[in-house]
Amino acid sequence: MKKILMIVGDFVEDYEAMVPFQILSMFGYQVDVVSPGKKSGEKVKTAVHDFEGDQTYTEKRGHNFAVTANFSRLSADNYAGLVLPGGRAPEFLRLNEEVLDIVRAFFQAQKPVAAICHGLQILTAAGVLKGRSCTAYPAVKPEITAAGGIFVAVNEKADNSYVCGNLVSAPAWPAHPRWMKDFLTLLGHKIG
Repeated sequence: MKKILMIVGDFVEDYEAMVPFQILSMFGYQVDVVSPGKKSGEKVKTAVHDFEGDQTYTEKRGHNFAVTANFSRLSADNYAGLVLPGGRAPEFLRLNEEVLDIVRAFFQAQKPVAAICHGLQILTAAGVLKGRSCTAYPAVKPEITAAGGIFVAVNEKADNSYVCGNLVSAPAWPAHPRWMKDFLTLLGHKIG
């Protein structure tokens, strides 16, 4: 199966959607980008988060990112894995029961799931982190622990990735090389 599902929404983090889309496409996957309330061919607006020495990340308007598939009638059976980018979108995506149901289906089937930054907010709302170790942007730590998950500390460069069973998580886009390598490994690729 050479299809990956990516769930996005308006103000998804630009790099956390676009870069994984490009990497997975390069490896021959069809990446179905979906967003509740949007149809194939429509776009979501992205936000660029950067680390510039402030107490938290800064946010700037990014690009328009194309939705490539319809959100209706999704089934985990049709996909090899799931990608949940961060940014602002997870704040409202986690309120959508259909999003939570599809996420739960990937976990029930033990299919690889890659979640980064605030994308872990969707996992906390879906109730799939109990007893599971993961990392995320540090501001998500209280939600992870409240959901029964075990937060793994972010290193100084925020370029670490953490694998726990079928879940690979990362704190933010500086972790792309490790995060995507770990996800591709879970998908069955051997990468040197």
